[in-house]
Amino acid sequence: ASLRGVAWTAIPTRKRLVALTFDAGGDAGGVDSILRTLKREGVPATFFLTGRWARQFPTEVARIARRGYVIGNHTDTHPNVSKLSAAQVRAQLHRTQKAVRAAAGRGTRPWFRFPYGAHTPRDIQRVNDLGYACIQWTVDTAGWMGTSQGQSVAGIINRVEAGMRPGAIVLMHAGANPHDGSTLDADALTTLIAKLTSEGYEFTTLDALLP
Repeated sequence: ASLRGVAWTAIPTRKRLVALTFDAGGDAGGVDSILRTLKREGVPATFFLTGRWARQFPTEVARIARRGYVIGNHTDTHPNVSKLSAAQVRAQLHRTQKAVRAAAGRGTRPWFRFPYGAHTPRDIQRVNDLGYACIQWTVDTAGWMGTSQGQSVAGIINRVEAGMRPGAIVLMHAGANPHDGSTLDADALTTLIAKLTSEGYEFTTLDALLP
């Protein structure tokens, strides 16, 4: 209830905490590398999954759940929620919840992320009424754009460092760029973790938002 009415872009805190979040709605090109890095470095994370992705990659969903990472709802087919009716929004979230539960043995509440970040106050209320808190981000790595659109590992690191502040939520992606096959977020993750650790940041999940 304390998280209603807001699309959260950061965790309210003065502590040097940072939450790494990974959206998964395309392919699973970066998942193996991401999971290896998170395990090796002992870093928690949150994964926002679409229902379509969960049905296509149930083994990866099970691995994410088995390792204890937080899982959130990213709709079923990644539509612009603002263009949907209340019934369509409910169906999108329900199908994702069902798909993730089938693969992971647990659901996605209370975390939700709007596809493209697109939303209105009405959309927030609809999602809240379905039992979800709405999570945006503090900084987008833009790794999803790939090398074909001029992005690089160094660019990701610089972008995150420039946007860093206590309670920051970092948006990354678990898949490969569909045009060039690059997995820049996965490739940057080890260096990013080291950089943020050297700056005194500790890693958390979105559960830090809960009272």
